[in-house]
Amino acid sequence: MIDNVDRLMRKFRDIAESVQAENLGHTVGNQIKLVQREARLLCPSDDGELRRSIMTKVEEIQGGISATCYTNKKYGPYVEFGTGPKGEASHEGISPDVTPAYSQRPWWIHESQIDAEIAEKYGWFRLETKEGVFYQCTGQAAQPFLYPALKDNEERVTKNMNNYIKRKIKEAVKND
Repeated sequence: MIDNVDRLMRKFRDIAESVQAENLGHTVGNQIKLVQREARLLCPSDDGELRRSIMTKVEEIQGGISATCYTNKKYGPYVEFGTGPKGEASHEGISPDVTPAYSQRPWWIHESQIDAEIAEKYGWFRLETKEGVFYQCTGQAAQPFLYPALKDNEERVTKNMNNYIKRKIKEAVKND
């Protein structure tokens, strides 16, 4: 039998409580901010709206802390995963855990839903009707920015979290 097992187990409990109680949420928050910065750098931008919309949230969940980097723009997933035949043909860099369904038929966008400069930039077919101008869209290639930001920082985040936990263990042992 090992001497002082109760004392050792109590110390492990104290360390676990210390790591959770003392700034774990703050530390996780710092790590998701690394991902956010990278996502903002990788995000394609016409006017910066999508880039500025990239946010983070940290919340306590049962048994731990959850951190999320996201955009609240409805068109964000279309940029990340691509759309239509062009998106299906070119979606390298998206998460392997996601299988988007791409529409294979072109769709029409009314001039009230898009700036003419953007439609011209993409070279979309233009049709003038008595209801206004419509642009035919066949999709866009994926321009992933969220998933690559996470994957590019995975090692760094893991290393930073491990260092934080090691530091907390050393502090607990030192204070014994």
